[in-house]
Amino acid sequence: MKIAPRAALLLSILAFGSASADDRPLDRAEHMPAAPYLLAGAPTFDMTIAQFREKYNAANPALPLSEYRAIDSRDDKSNLTRAASKINENLYASTALEHGTGKIKTLQITWLPIPGPDEDAAQQKAIAYMAALLRFFSPTLSPEEAKQRITKLLAQGKGSRYFTQTEGALRFVVADNGEKGLTFAIEPIKLALATP
Repeated sequence: MKIAPRAALLLSILAFGSASADDRPLDRAEHMPAAPYLLAGAPTFDMTIAQFREKYNAANPALPLSEYRAIDSRDDKSNLTRAASKINENLYASTALEHGTGKIKTLQITWLPIPGPDEDAAQQKAIAYMAALLRFFSPTLSPEEAKQRITKLLAQGKGSRYFTQTEGALRFVVADNGEKGLTFAIEPIKLALATP
């Protein structure tokens, strides 16, 4: 299975970007600083990719994730371990893990649109995986509510290299790179303590 070159491209899709204060999408001409999960001290989910995959697959037997495989990152100076899981020819799951602990910094689902008669079915499968990932972290949503939420997030991020929306301790990211792929990611954020 040759996923390393494609998976490296998928992870690079979200390697640059910055959350703006008003959650507006950045257009393709704006400068893109490093993605928040790449910054020193960025938070992690309190689980490894193996723990996530075991729990996710138990909750989503119809939408399984295969084992994640490490991506060669010799030239990567971020000090993260990157890994990907091929779902099918045009759908991948990927992650960036904290070096040493293996805890998750970001979880991503990327759909590579391939024009043709199967494009609509492939897009619906991608949305189903994205909704399942969303429900993993927002379990109070019904499957239909998760699908509606994903559809709305994808519409808000359409045509944007980086669109972000926060909800509680989660950051939802959409990166629309046209024919190079559409990525939905979930990342943890640090919550600021209220000061009196």
